Amino acid sequence: MKTLLPTSTAGSLPKPSWLAEPEKLWSPWKLQDEELITGKQDALRVTLQEQDQAGIDIVSDGEQSRQHFVTTFIEHLNGVDFENRKTVRIRDRYDASVPSVVSAVSRQKSVFVEDARFLRQQTNKPIKWALPGPMTMIDTLYDGHYKSREKLAWEFAKILNQEAKELEAVGVDIIQFDEPAFNVFFDEVNDWGIAALERAIEGLECETAVHICYGYGIKANTDWKKSLGSEWRQYEEVFPKLQQSNIDIISLECHNSRVPVELLELIRGKKVMAGAIDVATNTIETPEEVANTLRKTLQFVDADKLYPCTNCGMAPLPREVARGKLNALSAGAEIVRRELSN
Repeated sequence: MKTLLPTSTAGSLPKPSWLAEPEKLWSPWKLQDEELITGKQDALRVTLQEQDQAGIDIVSDGEQSRQHFVTTFIEHLNGVDFENRKTVRIRDRYDASVPSVVSAVSRQKSVFVEDARFLRQQTNKPIKWALPGPMTMIDTLYDGHYKSREKLAWEFAKILNQEAKELEAVGVDIIQFDEPAFNVFFDEVNDWGIAALERAIEGLECETAVHICYGYGIKANTDWKKSLGSEWRQYEEVFPKLQQSNIDIISLECHNSRVPVELLELIRGKKVMAGAIDVATNTIETPEEVANTLRKTLQFVDADKLYPCTNCGMAPLPREVARGKLNALSAGAEIVRRELSN
């Protein structure tokens, strides 16, 4: 019997303090070599147990084994120089020192497959694995080789496709591509961004998702959101084409965001991971607040296609806050499940 409104998270969950400094993005590891490998596996077990205890239906690794959702993947590729850094503007919002593409990019071996295999061995629940999307990858680099955002995105899409096929082979049920850049570069998304994403999912049998959001609760993002006015309609630019795409699930933020909920009409027919948990605040939602967000989305998404979720990753939050938010997500989904079955 398939669960109605299966809950899941958008991606990262806080790391234990013995693995990395808490409440911080890009936090350096506190362990090294063999200890680090074991430490990451222990953190994965802990984060899995926390998801289980909260009643999360589709579980993930909480991104325990990576420092950052984009660069950890890129670190494993040939053609990218992490010593030769340049400052670029990320998503037209903030400056960051990033690695440079210096020659043709390629993947020598799988990046996350062993981690995914380990997660698969620990649980019987459906598992979801997140990869960075092609457009968000190129936005986090300086390209001194291809000199074309589109060309580099296609190269990354091919590499992501190789990785995704290997993740599917070890039992990953849903492969999610994180594309926050889809909320910024609308012309490129429609010209080639969605096509590059479809190249990344080519030939996959498992379910695929794209996560498009307004970012972590870091200052650069919250300041940007303040500039967006009373209605955030960015999704309007990319939803029509995504609705036509081969992607199965679209993940977006719905709670405490100014996204007009009726925009979901533009992706009717797709499965929707609806963010019902705000990741930019330490305030823990009540189950009723979660239920209320889900009720609104149900006007535009069929119940059998709705996956209650978090707005984005929760790595920067204190662990007890993240735990409380996961509990609220489950409890809120349960309220709406009961309403639907009456």
